[in-house]
Amino acid sequence: MGGARLRSKRLGEKLRQIRDALGLSQTEMLRRLGFEDDIWYTQISSYELGRREPPLIIVLKYARVAGVSTDVLIDDEMDLPEKLPKRTRR
Repeated sequence: MGGARLRSKRLGEKLRQIRDALGLSQTEMLRRLGFEDDIWYTQISSYELGRREPPLIIVLKYARVAGVSTDVLIDDEMDLPEKLPKRTRR
């Protein structure tokens, strides 16, 4: 029952791909996700580098911004779609 929880090895990489596809800085990404007052841009860096695991709400917001299911972000065997949203109006 207890035991170690499995972690996605590619989640951070996918979060970075989404931000890059949108052409946003880490600070701009926070704004886009609606968390500019709640977390620091350095946390985005920690998530992208795999140093910290993002809370579920962050994963959900990234998925919505990218137009993908959370499964795609969390499942290491699934890739992001070839076409992600491009730079959009802020």
